[in-house]
Amino acid sequence: MAVNIKAGIVGGAGYAGGELLRLLLLHPNVELAFVQSRSQAGKPVYAAHPDMLGETELVFTAEAAIPVDVLFLCAGHGEAAKFLSENQVAAETKIIDLSQDFRWNEGTATANVEADSRSFVYGLPELQREQIRQAQHIANPGCFATGIQLALLPLAQQNLLTSEVHVSGITGSTGAGQSLSATSHFSWRTENVSTYKVMEHQHLREIKRSLLSLQPEDQPAIHFIPYRGPFARGIFITAYLQSELSLEEAQALYKEYYAEHPFTIVSDQNPDLKQVVNTNRCVLYLQKHGNMLVITSLIDNLLKGAAGQAVQNMNLMFGLEETTGLKLKAAAF
Repeated sequence: MAVNIKAGIVGGAGYAGGELLRLLLLHPNVELAFVQSRSQAGKPVYAAHPDMLGETELVFTAEAAIPVDVLFLCAGHGEAAKFLSENQVAAETKIIDLSQDFRWNEGTATANVEADSRSFVYGLPELQREQIRQAQHIANPGCFATGIQLALLPLAQQNLLTSEVHVSGITGSTGAGQSLSATSHFSWRTENVSTYKVMEHQHLREIKRSLLSLQPEDQPAIHFIPYRGPFARGIFITAYLQSELSLEEAQALYKEYYAEHPFTIVSDQNPDLKQVVNTNRCVLYLQKHGNMLVITSLIDNLLKGAAGQAVQNMNLMFGLEETTGLKLKAAAF
């Protein structure tokens, strides 16, 4: 029997909310009940997302039209916890939060929302797909966190993170959100590169927590330098560490780990960012230079790093095929 899911989006005017809107409108098992945005309330969704012209006549609502089967929170960091503290959400409604508000409290009552008793499962399917299937509430991972974890999970599972890990990653401007800032203006961003949050990016917290769940002892330091890139979307990560594995052994380890995970692909050829942009895929590429294992990890920050992964989690929670509504074409040209 076909599964019919009534869904709602809180915070649908931003980049992640817009991507989620597009995915859910085309999902064969979803009826999109409402898209909430206080800043755009009363306007058609194509006013904020012009590519939706002719696709839908939905209008942004000022309030969330609860109840629904699944509620996506795209309201930004701090706003998701605030929303749940101020609104009655039925116990049977599944929640997928795309902010960082609940990422560090998986398996426990959340401390972020006053008088709230919900427990959020960390929603990285390649780490804990079975827990997601049983979950009522999901904390969707961060974009850099997703790419870096997928680069390191196979090693952690075999207790092979035995030396310090050095990571650099460059992200598109959409990773900064839709609100304007000095570093998101076109005139500053184009033909320009800069670092930010060097060695203290907030995603390190969830990365370390996940790796500890696989390799609880002798956790090495992770040194991360993020870059702002002169392009709109995508994340290109390079991680390297000392390893006694040969290249062939490392490739076999990674291919075995991800054999049952449809969106993570281990490539034998050096990949480029266009292979993943506009898809829910992560592409990994391994190299060995002397005793250094180098792992390249590529994702689309708005899809596998946000909205696409949220839909992937929804599919798992409702017993659907994991790839439903997510067979997307890469922007090859």
